[in-house]
Amino acid sequence: MNKYKIKLAFSPCPNDTFIFNALVNGHIDTEGIDFEILLADVQELNQMAFHQTNDITKLSFNAYGLASSNYILLESGSALGRGCGPLLINKTGMLPPKPEEALIAIPGINTTANLLLSICFPQLGNKKEMLFSDIVEAVLTDKAQAGLIIHESRFTFGDKGLKKVADLGDLWEKQTGLPIPLGGIAAKRSLPTDIIQKVNHLISKSIQWAWEHPDSGQDFIARHANEMSASVIHQHIQLYVNEFSVNLGTDGKHAISSLLKAGESLAYYTLPELPLFAGELK
Repeated sequence: MNKYKIKLAFSPCPNDTFIFNALVNGHIDTEGIDFEILLADVQELNQMAFHQTNDITKLSFNAYGLASSNYILLESGSALGRGCGPLLINKTGMLPPKPEEALIAIPGINTTANLLLSICFPQLGNKKEMLFSDIVEAVLTDKAQAGLIIHESRFTFGDKGLKKVADLGDLWEKQTGLPIPLGGIAAKRSLPTDIIQKVNHLISKSIQWAWEHPDSGQDFIARHANEMSASVIHQHIQLYVNEFSVNLGTDGKHAISSLLKAGESLAYYTLPELPLFAGELK
C-alpha cells in the first residue's frame, strides 16, 4: 500500500525533539503516513510557513496569525504553559534610561516573544532581529542594550552576569489569567481532514510514548541540542512539554485565541473567518 507523504518541520529544541522522537524514529506506527523531516530554527520555520513550504510545521503562535489563511492549528504538540514565557534581560535589571532609543535584540519579528514585548513594553520599538542563541552575547558585548530571550537561554543568562528586567509570560498570566502560548503545530488547510486528524493523534501518541520511555530519545535530543548540558535539556523539556502539549483543551485554545486577538488589535494581521483549530473541522 502506498503511504501518504507528509513534509513535517520542527525545531531542534529539546521540547520538539522529545515530542517527535517516537514519531520520526520508528517507535510508533505512523498509520500509513510517510514523514519527510526538516529541522530548522523557529524563525526560519515561521518564514517557511508564510511560503507554505511544509505540510505540517512548528511555528510561533504570533506567526500563525499571518499564516492562518493557509494553516490550521493542531491540538497536540504545542508549547504552552505557566512560568515559561520569554524574558527581557540586560546588565542592570532595569529598563534603559531612554527606552524608546534603546536597541533591543529579539529572536524574530514574527515570534510570540516579540508580540508579547509589544504588548507589555510598547515603548521598546527599536528592535534588531538575531538568532535566539546570539542574543545573550549581544547584550554582554553591548551590541544591544537589552535582549529578549527564549528557549535554553532562560536557564543560562544568569550564569553570565545578566539580570532579568521582566518575565513577559508572568506579565501575560497576571493580565489574562491564562497560560502563555508560545508555539504550536499547524497543518495545511489543503490536506485531507482525515490526514490532519491522524497527524494530530500521532503527535499526541508520540508524546505519550516519550513520557513512558524517558531515556529512549536522549541521543536524538542531544544531537540537535546545540551542545546543551544534560541538566539544561532536562529543564527545557520539563518546562515546555506538559498537558497542553498532549491536548490544548479549553484553556489552551482560549489562551491562543486571546493572544491572536491581541496581535490583530496591534494590526499585526487580520485573522480569517475560518476555524483556527483542527478539532473544529467536520
